Order: sequence, then C-alpha cells, then structure tokens
Amino acid sequence: MEFLRTPDERFANLPGYSFAPHYLQVDSLRMHYVDEGPRTGPLALLLHGEPSWSYLYRKMIPPLAAAGFRVVAPDLIGFGKSDKPVDANLFTYQRHLEWLRGFVHALDLREINMFCQDWGGLLGLRLAAEETERFARICAGNTFLPTGDIPPGEAFLKWREFSQAVKRLPVAKIVQASCVSNLSSETLAAYNAPYPDETYKVAARRFPLLVPATPDDPAAEGNRRAWESLKRFEKPFLTLFSDSDPITRGGDLYMRRYIPGAKGQPHETILAAGHFLQEDKGEEIAQKFAQWILG
Repeated sequence: MEFLRTPDERFANLPGYSFAPHYLQVDSLRMHYVDEGPRTGPLALLLHGEPSWSYLYRKMIPPLAAAGFRVVAPDLIGFGKSDKPVDANLFTYQRHLEWLRGFVHALDLREINMFCQDWGGLLGLRLAAEETERFARICAGNTFLPTGDIPPGEAFLKWREFSQAVKRLPVAKIVQASCVSNLSSETLAAYNAPYPDETYKVAARRFPLLVPATPDDPAAEGNRRAWESLKRFEKPFLTLFSDSDPITRGGDLYMRRYIPGAKGQPHETILAAGHFLQEDKGEEIAQKFAQWILG
C-alpha cells in the first residue's frame, strides 16, 4: 500500500500540543495517538473528524488527564501524524471503521468513555454499536450516524460540493469557518501542518463523499444495523452539541429520542461554539465530560 508520511519537523513547536507521540501498526500503516494521564484511570477516548486531527483535542486532554483519566486521542488514517494512503479508492467507510477497530483492539481498550465529533461519531458510534461490550459511556458532540434514508441538509450538500470542486482544500480556513472564535495564525498553521501539499489530503477529500446520503449507499445498511443496536443501548449516553453548527443541528434530539441510555442524562447545548466545539469551548466540554463520568 503506497502512502505518505508527514515529516516530523512539520509538527515541531505547535502551540498547546506538546504531547509525546505514540504509534502502532494497523493494516501495515502507522497510526499515531496521544496517550496521556494515569494508565489506571478511567479511559477517555477522543475521536476527531474532518479535516482535523488530534490537535483539536489539545484543550481537553490536559484537564481530563489532571482529573485522573487515561486520555487516548488517535489520528485517523490519512490525518494528523498517521500515515496517508495515496489511492483515493482505498478510503471507504468500512475500511476507516476497520482501521479504527484495529486501533481499539491493538490497545485492547475497554470500559471506554468516548467523546466523538464529526466523523469521529460516524465511526465511533458505528463501532460502539457493533462492540457494545467495550464501551462504558458515550458523549456525542456535533455528529450523527446517517443511513441515507433521510435526505441530507443543504448545508452538508454545499460542503460536499465545495470539498470536491475546490482546487486546493483549505484545511485551516475550513476549521476557522467552522468556529465562532478567531483562531491565531499559529493555530491555523497547526491544522495545516499534516499536509505539506495536496497529495497528503486524499483522506480529507474523500470523507465528504463517504457520508451516506442515499438509501443505497454502501454504508447505509451497516448504519441501519448500528441504529438497531443503539436503540437498545442502555449505558449512559450524553449529547453536548453546540448552538452554531448548521450541519449537525437536530442530531442531538434524534439521539435523545431513540437511544435508551440518553434518558435522564444532563444534555446541554454548548453556547458560542461552532462545528468544532472542541476548539471554541474545549476546556468547558472537558469539565462537563469529566463531571458527568466522575460525579
């Protein structure tokens, strides 16, 4: 499998991101992850989406580790410090799921307290539905698990069209446009760091096309089965969606209605936050997440 590996010097001295790198092999590819906090603490698994990487969680990792959590935040294959296959056809919903499954199995993660956002939810919720025994609690923020049976909203369709038409995918600008706060030039550079040029952005380009938008999508049936499992999921399930994300708006209400474990949980709307709510309100979300688990 042909792949690119972003040079380490691209990640030197990133603001707020001094975590030691960890790596493991998944399907002959090197996958990077952050692993902070006491190994004996409750496990917090933080899953990023598109086109971000584990840098998105830099505001949540330290307070969670300080609260006693073992915090694991991987870079999905094709993102961050993980290897980046160059063949676009290699990137399918199922293969991304298997890469994530391989990561969880390689570390033998159990009693997982998951926070998932964007594609972190499309993959994490699917995995939790298929391997419920590994998960203790789930917190979903600005994400969904589509089956294609409900037509996608206009905001998503515009994003998908833009992602394929634009000559150079402006990763940092996409992150900034999806935040309420103004990001520093150093922070924007950190989001661009994994991608020296367009050849490194194949996964980021493909993700919008992999969201099931029609009932006959290759991933639609698997997600329908996942929903049948989630409709029986009685472990605690929390939603922390933001107030300023047109793409996933309403997804929290659907989850609260159909997932049994969501009943009676302290669901909240994170104010003054965009799609990347971890960037806008990371410390606040970490505090709510920890308090929900630890009491």
